[in-house]
Amino acid sequence: MYWAYLSLKIRMGSAMSWSELLMPNYGTPSVTFVKGSGTELFDKDGKRYLDFLCGIAVTGLGHSHPRIADAISEQANTLLHVSNLFITEPQLEVAETLDRLIGKGNSQSGKILFQNSGAEANEAAMKLARKYQGLGKHGVVSAYKSFHGRTLATLAATGQPEKHEPFAPLPEGFRHAEWNNLDSFEEAIDQTTGAILVEPIQGEGGVNDAGSDFLQGLRKLCDEKGLLLILDEIQTGLGRTGEWFGFHHAGIKPDIVTVAKGIANGVPIGAVWAKLEVANAFQPGDHGSTFAGQPLAASAARETLRVLEEIKAPKLAKEKGAEMVSVITNIDGVNSVRGLGLLLGVEIEKDRLIHGDARDLAQACLREGLVVNGVTPTALRLAPPLTISSEEIIEGAGILEKVLKTRKEDAL
Repeated sequence: MYWAYLSLKIRMGSAMSWSELLMPNYGTPSVTFVKGSGTELFDKDGKRYLDFLCGIAVTGLGHSHPRIADAISEQANTLLHVSNLFITEPQLEVAETLDRLIGKGNSQSGKILFQNSGAEANEAAMKLARKYQGLGKHGVVSAYKSFHGRTLATLAATGQPEKHEPFAPLPEGFRHAEWNNLDSFEEAIDQTTGAILVEPIQGEGGVNDAGSDFLQGLRKLCDEKGLLLILDEIQTGLGRTGEWFGFHHAGIKPDIVTVAKGIANGVPIGAVWAKLEVANAFQPGDHGSTFAGQPLAASAARETLRVLEEIKAPKLAKEKGAEMVSVITNIDGVNSVRGLGLLLGVEIEKDRLIHGDARDLAQACLREGLVVNGVTPTALRLAPPLTISSEEIIEGAGILEKVLKTRKEDAL
């Protein structure tokens, strides 16, 4: 009886239940979603939404993809979990596929370490860099406005000082430099620096593209200084930007790559890839995780990667991204659109933000049935499924246009 009561209470009063049962670090959500299919989401009242955010670049194949669902079901009925003291078949295929896709075009082989999330992957990557570089070369330089996670170390790497203050003192050894500024990065390097950590596109920082010249310059700088180049591909990886990985646009060879979000279409899993020389620095006992790469998550990742390759995900993202940019750029109230593929930032004209910033605008879109988020005070982030249709692009753009028109009328 208790479970039936609790289920009914949650369905009937989600905001109250949320505040009673869960910590408030995500605020109070305004919608309870109960079902999804492709680009569509449905709330507990049956209202339909278009999801142009994908759980923040996670469900790249859309919600409830039948092949992913079948793979999860089959694995759950076969083998749910063993420790990492043993091998499982899904792990091996996922590792092989990631290594092949990361090395695509540059013939660079490496090894994989599975994790459970993007923050864990970045934490492990920095730990690997320390082990490889040795005592005294523990420092990491990353960019202002970057985002690498919310663990203590990844928060220290995140270039947003306002997020640091409540959790001080953070681990030492982290320095920050101006985005897209090679001179600033070089100035930030000292004798303790062992690695540079950057995103090919800053996601949480506002959808800011690194640019090929900048990434190529960082690669050269790392080579000259004996540093490792770590690419945080958690939001940009696996086809979203129009290449399999964001660094492929620049044609460089990283030393370490971190992956998560889109790898299993919503099932938690992350991974660290490192070139062979660096990967072999980790020895038994150096790092581990009970659940990392466990059979259920690895099975979801295996099927997701198979489908992404079959549909030629980078080509799809490039084509649909160009289509989306073309449509949204022409909306009255949109100042500009930036980003690559289907990871886009939409800069809003100031006169549409008089009564609230882009986060308020995102809430207005949500009320009209469009899921986006305000990534800066003046910009929305779009990261829809790679499988989005042309009709859904037009429908979603129409909702945004309607909301911006209302904002203009309210400002008069």
